[in-house]
Amino acid sequence: MTASDKALLRPAIGLVGMMFLSACTSAQTTSSISPATATVKATPVPKKQVYHYTPADRDCMKRAMYFESQRSSRDGLMAVGTVIMNRLTSEAYPPTICGIVAQERQFAPGVMTRAMNEETVPELDAAVDAIIRGERNPEVKDAMFFHTAGLRFPYQNMHYVTVAGGNAFYEKRDRDGELQTPPPKPVDEYVLALVKSNPDPFSLIQAKEFDVASIPTTTAPGPDPMVAMNVPVPIERPDPLAIRPTGAQPATVPVAQVVLASSMTNEWMLRFDAGNASSPARTPTPTPSPKRLPAGTTADR
Repeated sequence: MTASDKALLRPAIGLVGMMFLSACTSAQTTSSISPATATVKATPVPKKQVYHYTPADRDCMKRAMYFESQRSSRDGLMAVGTVIMNRLTSEAYPPTICGIVAQERQFAPGVMTRAMNEETVPELDAAVDAIIRGERNPEVKDAMFFHTAGLRFPYQNMHYVTVAGGNAFYEKRDRDGELQTPPPKPVDEYVLALVKSNPDPFSLIQAKEFDVASIPTTTAPGPDPMVAMNVPVPIERPDPLAIRPTGAQPATVPVAQVVLASSMTNEWMLRFDAGNASSPARTPTPTPSPKRLPAGTTADR
């Protein structure tokens, strides 16, 4: 082999070696990410707290939104509904929507009893359903209080956040800016679930993250439930003395009577007469005895 041939062969050998090394590296890389050995960590899904509500709770929400918003705009309706939900999840107020709305001196007088003219607010039901689904008025933030817009108060802890539906909404904060009430839960950390009947308490034992919002309706007390058991029960036999056919008459018992056997000798004897034992014995009527004349006299003819 000449020197020129060796010079041409060396680059060829080097190229083959580089290709072989590249193939080995590629095979090793591919095998390292094989589906058989790859592991994927699942992202844990955070649990949401569940608040139960009843149809009555929805009606209470609807009433508060109707009377407090002045029926002026959807923003006003949603702002009042947001305040109610902030109170429900803050744990500083009653644990039901109706309990919050009916709380004394918190909402409009007669909010639970006055008649509503829903035709004046066609978007009312849609706004209530939106609150239940999780929609909020974002301008309300953590506010749990409001009053008629335009009023002024000298309190330093009233931190105003927005005005909607003729009301001014505010939070209560101290000088450091901290809330003076327990903060409400973020809307993405809980859901509302409708219950049309009393929930089974045993179904909530294992779900510690559940927090029932509505108190079940109490029912009238009744007798304790009885557990059926296969226990032999003795058969009560009828008392033969207590059985009497319908319409049967009591047995007759002979009744002793005293009767006059002979009027001449004035002798008496007993006679048994069949009759009712319960009826008293008949008193015999004695026959008068003939007069006895003195000796030597003759009876009148």
